[in-house]
Amino acid sequence: MKRHYYIHTLGLAALLTATACKTQQPDTGNTADTGTTTATVSSENPLWQSQAYSLYPDRIVQGDYVAKAISPTEITSSYQSPANEFQSPEIMFKFSINSKDNEMPPGMDHQFICLAEEGGSCETPIIKFGQQLKATPPAPPKAFLPPNTPLTVRVDMREVLAAFEKNGFYTAYNGSKVYKDDFKGVYIAGNTTPLSWDFDNLASRKGMQLEDPDGDGIYEVTLTMNAHREEKFTASHWKLSSKIDHYPQYKSDYVLTDALYNMTLEEVVKNIEADSTFRTGKEWAGVWTRDISYALILGLAAIEPEIARKSLMRKVKNQRIIQDTGTGGAYPVSTDRIVWGIAAWEIYTVTGDQNWLRESYEIIRNSVEDDLLNAFDQKTNLMRGESSFLDWREQTYPKWMQPADIYASQNLGTNAVHYQANTLLSQMATMLNDKQAADRYSQLAARIKAGINQHLWQEDKGHYGQYLYGRNYMSLSPRSEALGEALTVLFGIADSDRAKQIVANTPVYDFGVPSIFPQIPNIPPYHNNGIWPFVQAYWTLAAAKAGNETATLESLNAIYRPAALFLTNKENFVASNGDYAGTQVNSDRQLWSVGGFLGMTYKLLFGMNFQADQLVFKPFVPEVYKGNHQLTNFRYRNAVLNIEMQGFGNSIRSITLDGQPLEGAAIPASLTGQHNIQIVLANEISDKGSQNKVAHHVTPPAPTATFANGRYSWQPVEGAVKYTVLRNGKPMQDTKETGIAVQPNGYAEYQVIATDAAGYGSFASEPIPVYAKAMEQVYEAEAAATPAKQPYKGFMGKGFVEVSKKTNTTINFKVNTPQAGLYAIDFRYANGNGPINTDNKSAMRTLRKGKEMAGTIVLPQRGIGEWSDWGYTNKVWVQLEKGTNQLSLTFEPQNENMNGEINQAMIDHLRLIRIQ
Repeated sequence: MKRHYYIHTLGLAALLTATACKTQQPDTGNTADTGTTTATVSSENPLWQSQAYSLYPDRIVQGDYVAKAISPTEITSSYQSPANEFQSPEIMFKFSINSKDNEMPPGMDHQFICLAEEGGSCETPIIKFGQQLKATPPAPPKAFLPPNTPLTVRVDMREVLAAFEKNGFYTAYNGSKVYKDDFKGVYIAGNTTPLSWDFDNLASRKGMQLEDPDGDGIYEVTLTMNAHREEKFTASHWKLSSKIDHYPQYKSDYVLTDALYNMTLEEVVKNIEADSTFRTGKEWAGVWTRDISYALILGLAAIEPEIARKSLMRKVKNQRIIQDTGTGGAYPVSTDRIVWGIAAWEIYTVTGDQNWLRESYEIIRNSVEDDLLNAFDQKTNLMRGESSFLDWREQTYPKWMQPADIYASQNLGTNAVHYQANTLLSQMATMLNDKQAADRYSQLAARIKAGINQHLWQEDKGHYGQYLYGRNYMSLSPRSEALGEALTVLFGIADSDRAKQIVANTPVYDFGVPSIFPQIPNIPPYHNNGIWPFVQAYWTLAAAKAGNETATLESLNAIYRPAALFLTNKENFVASNGDYAGTQVNSDRQLWSVGGFLGMTYKLLFGMNFQADQLVFKPFVPEVYKGNHQLTNFRYRNAVLNIEMQGFGNSIRSITLDGQPLEGAAIPASLTGQHNIQIVLANEISDKGSQNKVAHHVTPPAPTATFANGRYSWQPVEGAVKYTVLRNGKPMQDTKETGIAVQPNGYAEYQVIATDAAGYGSFASEPIPVYAKAMEQVYEAEAAATPAKQPYKGFMGKGFVEVSKKTNTTINFKVNTPQAGLYAIDFRYANGNGPINTDNKSAMRTLRKGKEMAGTIVLPQRGIGEWSDWGYTNKVWVQLEKGTNQLSLTFEPQNENMNGEINQAMIDHLRLIRIQ
């Protein structure tokens, strides 16, 4: 897919702006609410600059745009989003039945060139559903889509409607069936705003549904393309209007950073609700588990510990952490709720509250124990579940992956937080004199750490891969994942040598570290092609821990730049052009972005490391920001600290407490009263370091493959120069052809990866199993339990069985296996209790062989009311003996989901396949 971005670089206009500013004197005596700061650094020359933007003591300059601190309490910005300028007239789109990607194979899209005059409109020909419209000729050079252009799109659905009448269903290109009774509507997805490739949310996006008002089977919709939107414009002026003097006050020789800090404190105030909890951002009310947790760890807990505690407790139910967002009904498809435990520990370290220590310990322990039963893979020593925070399915996973596949995947960031939570749980158990528990969680943490380093490390790239994914056999996706990479450094999962490699090798853009790299085709910016300031903050801290000044400085500036230009701490922005407009969802004063900015002051510059019994200082001040830094009125437990720091570097020459040397640069937790701390840095950084600056890159789409008549083949992929065939998750052979001969020999799963000329590979295609039919057995559920009476369609056999918290809480299957071996067991099921991308009604059950627990079966949501949409669960490997084996599907206490009331699915049959 072509991508057209308008990127302002540091050109003549910027240089003229900078020259004009030379006549202005540095700001002095800007008191307002923060006291007096005397700027001693010249504002004439940039402190730092790149091809994208320049940073001065009092301003950011990006092309024609300037954000300038008038004083520590006032900033102006001339930034305007260029999102409406130079937008390509090439529009790529697909139609969708019931908000599913079911019209044509991946990589096959309708193409239309909208060549409208200013004030004009465009109209497509009538397009037959499932038949590709191709653009001929291509768009002329320098042709752009005018703002607010109406586009009318029509699709002929008569063959689909005829299939409904004749068969009761329509069969899509991929073999899936849409039943007449389940037909909810026709939608449009695409690459140009207001279109989106986010199929899961089409039904909830206004204006994406096509209508057939005259009933002739021709559906149509008129869209306003390249529309003016208020969110494309930010404030031009910020001036402090809230009371913030009860918070720690920061002053330095750099008026811009002082002003941004004060702006961020004001956003803290505005994010506090009337009930003394934190809202998630300007646009997002309420507390969300991962958002609040990551924000507290970064810096919010240090200045608002009581509000932090109340907020965390909002995310507790039945003495367990709530998994409130994620795919397919969330838990256990998503399992990163455990980051709550790291945030809880942060609150303890800043308060020393023993009651909180005991209370949070029980909550974390209960949650960990459930996760061990529901999500821990004994073979890899990794936790299953979706990428932490990267929980918008198609933004970071291949389209073929269903929620059950995402549950089975094993992700870097998610496992990093599980490792740290278990490490801290062990420490808490020790403090509470529970040695047995301390040993248990310490050993579990060690197993997860070993699993990460064994299965996710990429020696050739010098950083970790994002996740293991597949079906019965897993392979490693080599994409970098910025948050996960950073957490492995910060939590000590990576040793010091690997930590240095990670910081030096993880791909970075001009505007910061992208959430993932390389990017996924046909997916709009959000997690894909997105930069998130809170992730940037963790990356900055990781770079500092690794001692890499180059990466630390540029990452810090990548936080200052958007905060200054946008005059708020946005949630995210487009990685390839640095603009906040164009991402799928965004918000001002996003809580974890606010926490991230605070962390740059407390945890980076002053190097505050809160521990169980002390506060240790390990500052990192890049040479660019050398000089005086002052932090006053900082409350640490029962003490108030006034800190003055001079110089630059990441080592301390001298540190005193009230004029006396401070041993170990550590403040004891027992300190009370007001105290003065003086820090003089050594003016040296041993390792300037390097980083891996890369250009924006989009990989080829994943191939669509089939197996028939002894040949494994796939459709050619545009831009691919070779294909790599995987057998059971391992590379088998490279080829330039689009197929290979395959002879069934036992059980094998085949996938293929398309690689482009730059050496970047697509996602692996959907696994296709190849095996003799005699190796598979199917046991109908209605033969083992009372058939359900619901009128759902699409089942196999004579019926299906309902399972809920009250109905069929145990279903017993007697299976007769012709020979002993290792069998993959799964269930064909339906769950229409919610959409594929949100909600909390993922069902789960325990699979037992006799009395022995074999594993957890997860039955995620597949669509609102779509009970005739059947799919398979995750697979559990079980060693079975020749002859009769007793298998049971049971509802047990650990199988409670986050809803608590509805834990329901329909079971069509049990399937077992001998794989070894």
